[in-house]
Amino acid sequence: MTLETSGGAPIGVLVVDDSAFMRRAITKMLEGELDIVVCGTARSGEDAIEKAERLRPDLITMDVQMQGIGGLEAVRQIVERRFVPIIMVSALTREGAETTLHALDLGAVDFIPKPDAAYVNIKDVARDLIAKVRVFARRGSPARALPGAPPPSGRRLRRTGFDCVAIGTSTGGPVALGRVLARMPATFPLPIVVVQHMPSGFTRPFAERLNAQSRLEISEARSGMQLRPGLAIIASAGKQLRLFRSRAGVEVSLEDDAAGSVHVPSFDVMASEVAGVYGGASVGVVMTGMGQDGLVGLRAIHDRGGFVVGQDAASCVVYGMPRAAADAGLVDAVVPLEEISGFLCELTRSVLRNG
Repeated sequence: MTLETSGGAPIGVLVVDDSAFMRRAITKMLEGELDIVVCGTARSGEDAIEKAERLRPDLITMDVQMQGIGGLEAVRQIVERRFVPIIMVSALTREGAETTLHALDLGAVDFIPKPDAAYVNIKDVARDLIAKVRVFARRGSPARALPGAPPPSGRRLRRTGFDCVAIGTSTGGPVALGRVLARMPATFPLPIVVVQHMPSGFTRPFAERLNAQSRLEISEARSGMQLRPGLAIIASAGKQLRLFRSRAGVEVSLEDDAAGSVHVPSFDVMASEVAGVYGGASVGVVMTGMGQDGLVGLRAIHDRGGFVVGQDAASCVVYGMPRAAADAGLVDAVVPLEEISGFLCELTRSVLRNG
């Protein structure tokens, strides 16, 4: 039976996993949506490559670890042959996280946690998967540029006096953050704190991967860490990142989420902490991602006289979080992804890393 919606033909998804149970589980998550149809399943990398060519799906879900040609090699070959968005389905292990992050480098667009783990909320995974299928399968049309953004006022476009940078991102963020942080100089004069929406177990390997690619020191957050120039701290999955002043300086505190936040860590929470500690010396940067996490925190930075940078629509994988901030009038400068590093260095009079 062919399903159609008012928007035309349904989104065709190829489900790849070497487990028959997992293929059925992911198919069941998708089959209740009128605008999505599972056009095929594959049990190996070889099978996935062949069916990607024959079935021409709009999107593929790909198991990370399979016998024979694994998920990484399958991603590489499929991306080389034709563009089709690939969402990785990753086990919540260090090995699974590292392989998934490598798959993103090879061209996969995003990932979800494997829904067979006892500590994974299946309904949340299904909701996340469906949202990402819709977003990535419809990326054929260009993102809408920000219309008529007003120029920043002279007061807010100052170039000195900043003390901390707060960056928030979600969907598309792992690759985007790599591009921004890898170009920053080791002498960047401000500490950087980052929220990237990720499952537990992913933020440490993610921070280690970024650290290997960057001249900055990049580390997963730990309670008691001190913010300092040249250090970028990645908020730990499953904890809210808070800041407090001590005799030694500004320190990190990782706390359980008591407010029932949608995202843990939350950019709203972290950016609000930065605004509370640094006031008008804060810089907020909102990058690619679904939803509007960061709207409250960026408003706190804005209202205290800080400076807010928004990634532009054209370079976002998903123009959600930056759009929410821009539509609320909080964004002082709209900047393409490849220019964010240079813009931050210009704000702080730093020398950008070449290349």
